[in-house]
Amino acid sequence: MSQKEHSPISRRQFLKLGAVAGASSLLAACGAKPTEAPVAEDLLASGNSIPMDKLLPLAQKEGTLTTIALPHDWANYGEIIETYKKKYNMKINELNPDAGSSDELEAIRANKESKGPQAPDVIDIGVGHTATAMKDGLLAKYKVADWGTIPMKDPDGFWWAEYYGVLTFEAVKEQIANPPADWEDLLKDEYKGKVAMAGDVLKSNEAVMTVYASGLSRTGGDKDKAADAGLQFWKEMNAKGNFIPVIADQGKIAAGETPLTVEWDYLALANRDKLNGNPTIEVIVPKTGVIAGPYAGGISAYAPHPYAARLWWEFVMSDEGQLLYLKGYAHPIRYNDLAARNKIPADMAAKLPPAEAYKSAVFLTVDELTKAKTTITENWRKVVYGE
Repeated sequence: MSQKEHSPISRRQFLKLGAVAGASSLLAACGAKPTEAPVAEDLLASGNSIPMDKLLPLAQKEGTLTTIALPHDWANYGEIIETYKKKYNMKINELNPDAGSSDELEAIRANKESKGPQAPDVIDIGVGHTATAMKDGLLAKYKVADWGTIPMKDPDGFWWAEYYGVLTFEAVKEQIANPPADWEDLLKDEYKGKVAMAGDVLKSNEAVMTVYASGLSRTGGDKDKAADAGLQFWKEMNAKGNFIPVIADQGKIAAGETPLTVEWDYLALANRDKLNGNPTIEVIVPKTGVIAGPYAGGISAYAPHPYAARLWWEFVMSDEGQLLYLKGYAHPIRYNDLAARNKIPADMAAKLPPAEAYKSAVFLTVDELTKAKTTITENWRKVVYGE
């Protein structure tokens, strides 16, 4: 998402289905005193899904949800946000739509003592950033009602994958006569001054994964060497003048400022539809170095509106919310469950790129993502720019 970054595809081979979280009901013994309903604080502390009949009035009492880094043209968040507002009669305070994952975590840190409008309730970050969020105690645990069908998540409920995509080449056909088929093609002389990323490597998960994917291609799939190889690749791109350090977004693409952009498939496909031939967009899944990028949802441990936050995730992770991601070309993390229950409309599935293009998609573990992110962000400016 612009600088935001922004999950998953053939992912099913990689992701392990987590244990299904069961819900237990308390039965009052004959003649025993009826158990009092838990107070609101107990509902939060348990980390378990709060029944909608209790959650909705508590969220509506708060009245507002504060989000951050959710551009409306990213994974169909515009429709997701509007649907949440209308469905539950809630307001949404949207902070910095173009923020990156690291910006989101910093917004929580900076507003720990504040319950004001600059304190986010929920975040949407690259999975590689979850380790930092956990280490710094920035997240509250919560297991949504559909927890058992989410295949990639923290077992204690501090984060969960929401959706995923793969990195693609987004070419403006009027400016790119011969679109690239693979990563090494980006080094061709014909792409001088034409290749951009969709985020800042120092802040954006999408940009970090762009560096990693190029290295994964160059090393023939060696995950241990991909981060360093990716840095060398972009060093060459910069030295040749092919890489332009401009953060591409729909406006810059439309204006012809970034003729060839590396971007998540769901963003590129959405741009193709939105621009509707003005200019004409071609989206290419590279032959190698196909990297799947899951995004993780979470709730701020300092959320000013903790119930509105939990209501948000109950909606987003429900069948309805997950299909809204798919409508925006993002693969919902619960895709397998939806497909098994015949919940995916045929017309929606038909708009996705061919499944074969995703067969070689690589999913990284949180540890692998964290290691890659550290290597790339700490060495980006030194290696690529010689600073």
